Amino acid sequence: MNGILGGLYYAHSGARSDHADWQSLQNHEYKVGEMAAAFAAAFGAEEIARYTGQLHDLGKYSPEFNARLHGGSSVDHATAGAKIAFERWGKIAIGKLMAFCIAGHHVGLANGAGEGDNRSTLKQRLALQFGTDIPALDGVWQQEIKLPETLPVPPLKADAHHPYFSYAFFTRMLYSCLVDADYLDTEAFYAAIEGTTIERGGYPALSDLQTQLRRYLAGLCENAAQQSGADSAHAALNRLRREILDHATAQAAEAPGLFRLTVPTGGGKTFTSMSFALEHARQHDLRRIIYVIPFTSIIEQNAAAFHAAFAPLGAAVLEHHSTFDDSKLQKQDQSSKDKLRRASENWDAPVVVTTAVQFFESLFADRSARCRKLHNIAGSVIILDEAQMLPPNLLLPIVQAIKELAQNYHCSVVLCTATQPAVQAADGFYRGLENVREIAPEPEALFAQLRRTTVQHIGKQADADLLAKLGEYPQMLVIVNNRRQARSLYDAAAKQGLDGVFHLSTLMCAAHRRQTLESIRARLKNGAPCRVIATSLIEAGVDVDFPLVMRAEAGLDSVAQAAGRCNREGKQAAENSHVWIFAPEESWQNPPELAFQAEVMRVIARHHADDLLSTAAITAYFRELYTLKGRDLDKENILQKHSNAKTSLDFPFQTIADKFRMIKSPMLPLLIPFNSEAEKLIEALRHADHIGGLLRELQPYTVQIPEKALAALYTGGRIEPINEQNFGRQFYTLIGLDLYDEVAGLSWEDVGFLKEESLVF
Repeated sequence: MNGILGGLYYAHSGARSDHADWQSLQNHEYKVGEMAAAFAAAFGAEEIARYTGQLHDLGKYSPEFNARLHGGSSVDHATAGAKIAFERWGKIAIGKLMAFCIAGHHVGLANGAGEGDNRSTLKQRLALQFGTDIPALDGVWQQEIKLPETLPVPPLKADAHHPYFSYAFFTRMLYSCLVDADYLDTEAFYAAIEGTTIERGGYPALSDLQTQLRRYLAGLCENAAQQSGADSAHAALNRLRREILDHATAQAAEAPGLFRLTVPTGGGKTFTSMSFALEHARQHDLRRIIYVIPFTSIIEQNAAAFHAAFAPLGAAVLEHHSTFDDSKLQKQDQSSKDKLRRASENWDAPVVVTTAVQFFESLFADRSARCRKLHNIAGSVIILDEAQMLPPNLLLPIVQAIKELAQNYHCSVVLCTATQPAVQAADGFYRGLENVREIAPEPEALFAQLRRTTVQHIGKQADADLLAKLGEYPQMLVIVNNRRQARSLYDAAAKQGLDGVFHLSTLMCAAHRRQTLESIRARLKNGAPCRVIATSLIEAGVDVDFPLVMRAEAGLDSVAQAAGRCNREGKQAAENSHVWIFAPEESWQNPPELAFQAEVMRVIARHHADDLLSTAAITAYFRELYTLKGRDLDKENILQKHSNAKTSLDFPFQTIADKFRMIKSPMLPLLIPFNSEAEKLIEALRHADHIGGLLRELQPYTVQIPEKALAALYTGGRIEPINEQNFGRQFYTLIGLDLYDEVAGLSWEDVGFLKEESLVF
């Protein structure tokens, strides 16, 4: 068979009939291969990635695909390269792993065998025959692509207990190199023929960020010293924070690997961890800092702190917490998919701030859009903020992923929290983390120095008891586990005519919460009455300082977080600053998981009543929690699903991605026209073609709700899709504000919605 058009095959079409602006297939395959190799250099897999890239579009060497470029029907162009890779290198396993990546570079990583969900397994794909099931290849490909006889084995130190997990993890990393290279080369080609400029890179160096952070923190220290004045307690706190920062930063010379930063609330762990990370990256030639936060509700707060610190250097911080998913778009809506892909981030910025859901689900993902960024995690310092919030039901595979990043991908991981989860082998955690080095100075002593509160369990408190205390104490914070209880208490307090009553929940958009918090902080500062009823969202990094906090029973880590909202600045003696733990009335019963954690907390409280928030008590709590959980620490059998593949390497990638969900009930964003700025941004979205930056601006005006609730609101005509023609049904806005309460945010009277959304985790 002779080549098309003078022996030339094409990867992508342009506008000109003479094909002068078309991209040749050889050019695309070569560029993708070289770019993928450059990406894989971070974990020593250049050659494997190079030839994965060169083979990914091999099926385009056919008249059938040429017809496709001229308006013909779709053609399977991915299976051919997978077959060639497997036939040439399958006996040494690497061919199988390459085949997974090549076959799935558009549709996603498939299951190796068995069954797939609307996706052929790799076994089925490899069984397809040239000339009958898929187009026969023009032999010219062998002249244009020169393949070696052998390839090096993956440079992996396979885990002793989970060796096949290591190979599956490597496959996702290799897949990431391929799909990102494919996206970027395709993007560059079309940008060139369209005469557009795509801005990528140009970020400041980590060394410059480090210098700027030192300068910024020096300024903060100077301002704090001036403001402290004669306040000796405040001055002592600032000195201690500086000592913690200096000590932690000095540990950066330690070899890359696993670390923990155990600092009590109020000890300045956000900037301390960043200072360590930048110095550690400088000394060990690491590439970026990835700051992982448990909740979307506080990601902006942390990112804003870093934006402020690095502002003189321009754009250095990428926030990745977008909630749209291009895999949910209609299959036929290819233009919408392309637009979303161009807007998606590949984490090439020097500082990335993201959520735990985004980070860990991506490590177990199967879709190209979510896996694309993975190779940029290699060679990073990863800070896991509030590490105790990692979900217990997925803890074993998460711990294994952390091990893998440190062992094979040149990452340093910092577990950063006041309440360290007992996930080390030294804590008795089964096959837990080893050689985890503490970078804080003497955590036990720090907890004694920074002790600000007296914690006490006061037994059962009915709503009437809580209302009585709200009336008795003019400044106090009540944290409950149930959104409905929070609203019920607020309404009752307001009905009594109590002054300065506020309500906080995640049914308020971030801009609304920020506005409310400004009022709360002003009242607290001025000594005015300030009675706040909130869900657990206020525990996650919200900087408020109450003389009294009441916390409904929960896990001991949540109690510690609540305590961090009491006497935060140490202006009162610890014995006069109370955190009261209480059991709510039966009508507000906790769900099983939270009830279980509360019971473990009560057990620990009986043995550590004298200091419930000591490091010993925290360790005992997590050790007991994890022991009782047992096999439920991997409730979806994620690790077993990897191990079951054994030497066949038939990893069920699609099934694993489906099972590894940190949030089981998918939450979707609803845009709220909260103010004129929100209305302006929503209107801009109606006419947008590219959405990346716009989505980040809209983030403060979104509320996350379940899919069922979104469907109900749509059926009821209370919301409408935005720019459906470009992006499918990804973005919805509330029509008007009659369902949005100025006190509590989104109000929806449907019982099913309220039941499903009754808790905040």
